[in-house]
Amino acid sequence: MLAIAGDSATGKTTLSHGLAKALGPEKITWMCTDDYHKYDRQERKDLPFTPLHPDCNYLEIMEQHLQLLTLGQPILKPIYNHDTGTLDRPVLVHPAQYVIVDGLFPLWSKLSRACFDVTVFLDPPEHIRRQWKVYRDVTKRGYTEEQVLRDLDKREPESEAYIRPQRKHADIVIRFAPVEGAADSKALSATILLRPTIPHPDLSDVLSNDSKGALHMKLIRDDDGKPVDAIHVHGHANREASREVEEAIWSKLGIDAPVPDCLGEIEGGKRSEPLAIAQLILLYHLLLVS
Repeated sequence: MLAIAGDSATGKTTLSHGLAKALGPEKITWMCTDDYHKYDRQERKDLPFTPLHPDCNYLEIMEQHLQLLTLGQPILKPIYNHDTGTLDRPVLVHPAQYVIVDGLFPLWSKLSRACFDVTVFLDPPEHIRRQWKVYRDVTKRGYTEEQVLRDLDKREPESEAYIRPQRKHADIVIRFAPVEGAADSKALSATILLRPTIPHPDLSDVLSNDSKGALHMKLIRDDDGKPVDAIHVHGHANREASREVEEAIWSKLGIDAPVPDCLGEIEGGKRSEPLAIAQLILLYHLLLVS
């Protein structure tokens, strides 16, 4: 089981979508912990907290369901409809070979974290996340830009109190962001922190002089001061250099098939090489523990 946690509009769905397509629908169960909201959008207007507050979510039920999934048992999962803001009829969910859980609270408690083999936290710079949220909520969820910005400001204290602290519990932290001073500020690079809480793929043979145009790795200090391996995947790298790295990582999985084309897919038919490499590292972990 894989957990992908992060604040609203950090890229959780994009990251999960590529993994789900690569593994295949018959092998994957993909669910979102946002389905455990207690209140619909209309009811929340009169509440003193937002969906980022634990009291706005059935987290105890979420924990119970995660435990059942680890045991291979089905769950009757609630549904929160992001398009309409309503609570829809629950659905019966059977765990497949691989289970991906994303959302605001998958790493909320020690109990929930114990259910996962691999845990990830998405940590883009706040100004980038705000841009992504404004774009998504205006184009897809019917909000105005003013409404989204006002909601972001309202949620900020709870984001700081309840969502961002989950970062310290993740095995892998991924940050998509432009490189400061780069000519192409729209080309997002990725920094992937591989914490020593789980074994990671040996990338020493991938990190050759030929690959430096696509990625490099160095030892840095994490937020807590502890050393951590940091892989930097260059957003400006050409397709050929990135493809060589992707094929080298893919070969470690021993799969007699080409690298899935769905990896790295982003909205509008575009492709992100840093996203593809991040997804490959997560695929390695999923297939390793299967």
